[in-house]
Amino acid sequence: MALFSLLVAIMIERLKLLPQAWQLETLLSFYVKAFFGRKQLGNDLMMAMALLLPAISVQVLAWFVSGMVWGIVSLVLWVTVAILCFSHLKQRQLFKQYIQAACRGDAQACYHFADALDPNISIDAVSEEDLGAKVGQTVAWLNYRFYGAVALYLIFFGPAGAVLYCTARYFSDDAKAKGVELPIVDSTLTLLDWLPSRLIAFGYVLSGHFSAAFSQWRHLAIDWTTSAREIVTEVALAAETVETSSPTPICVQSTISLLQLSKRNFILLVTGLSLLTIFGVVV
Repeated sequence: MALFSLLVAIMIERLKLLPQAWQLETLLSFYVKAFFGRKQLGNDLMMAMALLLPAISVQVLAWFVSGMVWGIVSLVLWVTVAILCFSHLKQRQLFKQYIQAACRGDAQACYHFADALDPNISIDAVSEEDLGAKVGQTVAWLNYRFYGAVALYLIFFGPAGAVLYCTARYFSDDAKAKGVELPIVDSTLTLLDWLPSRLIAFGYVLSGHFSAAFSQWRHLAIDWTTSAREIVTEVALAAETVETSSPTPICVQSTISLLQLSKRNFILLVTGLSLLTIFGVVV
């Protein structure tokens, strides 16, 4: 079910068939307003409940529907959760606007959309080439957060695992966007990101220039304090080189190069999942 759910979810996400009202961030926003208040989320226990309740609900539902109608109901649950967890329409639209701005030579718009791609990080680029490299790293990071990490949690922990990761990611991003601090959220997300970020970064090693990327990965992976963003972006940058003869604008050459690397990395992940499914390691 993991492989089928993953492929269907990616197809739906690429075709942009899921409207904004059904994006996971929108549903989680309704969830928070319905069950929790801002003051309640300032309490450690209530924050833990807010993080765990969606995943627990999905897991209980999965147990309840297990075996119903020859497993078809379980498959529908897996596919539905996968589609919701892989949805990121906002980031896709911002990236498209960045590419369009670069192609028409609007440097100011490029900087604007580059900052909007990941509001948690300020992109202080000193040149168009530097901007392209930093946006490329941001793209690699977003691919990890919205594809790689979600896929790993779906594969190894089922729908509940994917929902748990996406819920923690939502609370972290929402808190930073509103300029507030929520207890245990960042520490939980750091814990959830620690191993997946190193696995996805190693995928970049296998998908790109092995020697340079492996040296960077080995240096960062053994350091327990290395953040998920740092290891993903630095290894991705080391794994890929930009074609200087490319006719594309300078500020998108590195971006497109790293985007192609991220796609190869995800194909590697799907290939690995296919082999695990064939040998019966995952279902």
